[in-house]
Amino acid sequence: MDQEKNLAQMFKNRVAKYGDKPYLRQKKDGRWAAYSYKDVDRRATDIALGLLALGCKRGDRVSLLAENRPEWAMVDLATQCLGGILATIYATNTPEQCAYIVNNSESRFVVVSNNNQLHKLLGRGVSLPLVEKIVIFDPIDGITDKDPRVLTLAKVEELGRGYERPEELERAIAATTFDDVATLMYTSDTTGDPKGEMLTHGNFYTNVHAIQTITPVTDNETFLSFLPLSHSLERTAGHWIPMFIGATVNFAESIDALRQNLQEIKPTTMVSVPRIYEKFHAAITDNIAKSSPIKQKLFDWALAVGKQVGALKRDSKAVPYLLQVQYDLADKLVFSKIKANLGGNLRFAVSGGAPLAAELFEFFFALGLPIYEGYGLTETTPIVTCNTPAAVRMGTVGKVIPGVTVKIADDGEILVKGPNVMKGYYKAPDATAEAIVDGWFHTGDIGELDADGFLRITDRKKDLIVTAGGKNVAPQNIENMLKMDRYIEQVNVIGDRRRYLTAIVVPNLAEVEKWAQAKGLKHAEPPDLVKLPEVKQLLQESIEKVNRQLAKYETIKKFHLTHVVFSQENDMLTPTLKVKRKKVNAFFAQEIEAMYEE
Repeated sequence: MDQEKNLAQMFKNRVAKYGDKPYLRQKKDGRWAAYSYKDVDRRATDIALGLLALGCKRGDRVSLLAENRPEWAMVDLATQCLGGILATIYATNTPEQCAYIVNNSESRFVVVSNNNQLHKLLGRGVSLPLVEKIVIFDPIDGITDKDPRVLTLAKVEELGRGYERPEELERAIAATTFDDVATLMYTSDTTGDPKGEMLTHGNFYTNVHAIQTITPVTDNETFLSFLPLSHSLERTAGHWIPMFIGATVNFAESIDALRQNLQEIKPTTMVSVPRIYEKFHAAITDNIAKSSPIKQKLFDWALAVGKQVGALKRDSKAVPYLLQVQYDLADKLVFSKIKANLGGNLRFAVSGGAPLAAELFEFFFALGLPIYEGYGLTETTPIVTCNTPAAVRMGTVGKVIPGVTVKIADDGEILVKGPNVMKGYYKAPDATAEAIVDGWFHTGDIGELDADGFLRITDRKKDLIVTAGGKNVAPQNIENMLKMDRYIEQVNVIGDRRRYLTAIVVPNLAEVEKWAQAKGLKHAEPPDLVKLPEVKQLLQESIEKVNRQLAKYETIKKFHLTHVVFSQENDMLTPTLKVKRKKVNAFFAQEIEAMYEE
């Protein structure tokens, strides 16, 4: 650490060590193309020098609006080498959201991936008064190239290769310290305009270094990157950590192509939010349900054996010989086939961004695909705690990582102090002062530390439901339990200051459709399907199964069934697949009120 005082130096040192080794890979024209560490260094250097030629200087903000791809990383690295500050924009953001971030960050330079993204910035009603240059990765068309500010990334690189003072870049790298801001990460909050979290070179570097010391990762790892790089979890765990250890990163084509890409890339580890693991689980259990009774019984037996072995391993206990023999047979007959569908080489996975249901944790651990859940926020760059092979406990988000301190406030809020805590919110001193008090970052999450130092999250402080009867309810826990049902896709629990809990339920339309066909129920489209009394009763039974496991005040008394899926397109999901509760509640305001009428 003493020899590296910023992210650019870290990158240059990895280039010197790994050179021709594949670093970034992307699928083009049906084939995976690779860029070595040297290739990425050459292009990042050309981009940095090109930006210098265009007038970009130390401390300037550069907004980046692009999907995950090698050029995303190259622009990030170029900006870090310049001593600039990268302002991240989700590729799914609306034109208004994009303009807000560009203007709020006071970016003079904006980089976009393609014409679709460029049109967001050049459309009617969008004003970018400070922007001098807009750089685009892909060729531009005859409409958008009329704006004199627009030029291609290839042109920037050409300017860089012809820049006459390349030594300026070396001086810029040498001048940057751990205390300098590396990025403004504009989180897609569930309410209001996003705030730009100022994360420093030191925030990222110390977080990466701490994780590397406690997880079993080496330079032989192969990552598959599919979460947005604009999200702090992927930026750290899918970008800086792979570079730090000298691994290879493969950019997935899309979420929809994830299963195909898994089989093509055969990654050794992956980082995801729980929603993806929920989909994997649903696909596996659906396939089992379609199989013969004999295969179903075989799977049930194998899973029971796997759960026994998993529990022993998590407690660091020896597996009895006969049980190990059974597990080896279960792995050969059942688990190996499931793992082959996920590439066959996955040693473990990481989950963050939202709570992971205990059932999912136990299920994948039984299969021999442990998911190690961690916890953190963008403001903590992001990792605060994580489970590891050496210390794992179901129902927790693991132990605090080295160098970081956690304490629980009197009201149950989790407070964090350490070198990973952000510098503050950009141009928002009041919000910064409210969030960071005496060096302690107030997370807004409620939790508890057990006797062995494992952290358990009970809920978001702002999401905590307090019923009219004064009972505190954690909606995410109930929602996770409901989503484990094969007929339930999404849930939003309501009940704050209400007499009882209700829910907006989005059914798994594909599963309900198959069930309805088997029952001979006639319907046309999804809106008609969810109105069928038989379907309502089916979902009522699913909810009652969960209600029986809950305290009376936690049970769902009424629910509204809808065919409207929560999505980024209708602004009910964040880019990291979290439900925007206020947006959902506003959209279904009439239906919610109806559930509370006598």
